Amino acid sequence: MKLNLSAVIALIVLTCIWSYSWIVMKSVLPYIGAFDFAALRCIFGALLLLVVLKLRNRGMKPPPLGPTFIIGLLQTVGMVGFSQWALVSGGAGKVAILTYTMPFWVILLAALFLNERLRRLQYWATGIAIGGMVLILQPWNIDGSMVGSLLALMSGLSWGASVIFAKRLYMRKPTDLLSLTTWQMVMGAIVLSVIAVMTHSKPIEWHPYLWGALAYNAILGTAIAWVLWMFILKNLPAGIAGLGTLAIPVCGALMSWWLLGERPNSFELVGISLVVVALALVSIPKSKVVK
Repeated sequence: MKLNLSAVIALIVLTCIWSYSWIVMKSVLPYIGAFDFAALRCIFGALLLLVVLKLRNRGMKPPPLGPTFIIGLLQTVGMVGFSQWALVSGGAGKVAILTYTMPFWVILLAALFLNERLRRLQYWATGIAIGGMVLILQPWNIDGSMVGSLLALMSGLSWGASVIFAKRLYMRKPTDLLSLTTWQMVMGAIVLSVIAVMTHSKPIEWHPYLWGALAYNAILGTAIAWVLWMFILKNLPAGIAGLGTLAIPVCGALMSWWLLGERPNSFELVGISLVVVALALVSIPKSKVVK
């Protein structure tokens, strides 16, 4: 099978952008509160996506408001909010790995709400992932970092729930992906802004790093990254695109160990390895699984 070289390069660039974003989101916290930064990055990201939507002539009419608002609560408020909050007490690498447990939540929620039967490999992968998550959480060793880990899992759960809800919306009414992504972020940014005002606990220090972090997350991590992702989905097989995204939490963890000096203990290292193996298993295309 001959792959589209431009799409492969786009996948590599996207992996680098989203992997390094975890370092940026962790490093910016001395200058701004978690929800303040989450709200600002989503506001700027939403504005840029509105520009992209206009430039691509997709129409500015929002998708169905009710479902879009719920997806905004789950994907933007839940996924972004919980992951940024998790970084307050959790390491960037660990939070990245646990947030990217999203595929396992999708598998379980799809079985519950979409009546999708689990393949044998998915059962094995989910079991391995659960074992890995227990080792990462280490419930026998309760400390501040466990709070961050639980919040990261909530981020992954919210992300997974948004996927299920979006899939149900697609089944009922064909919806443009870029339009849905844009408007759910607009609505989610408004809710995050309200939460940020209600939880604001320290003044924002407008340090150059904060401006750079906002620019990175809004321009690279949101607007450009989503355009790259749509180009990748259009030009690469879904299985390869899925395996490519597997590199994002792994690279995020490696970068956090290298740049932030976050060293996992032996339990965390084994747990992270198990989650990565499980993610690789669920990324295998269905056609390649021997039943």
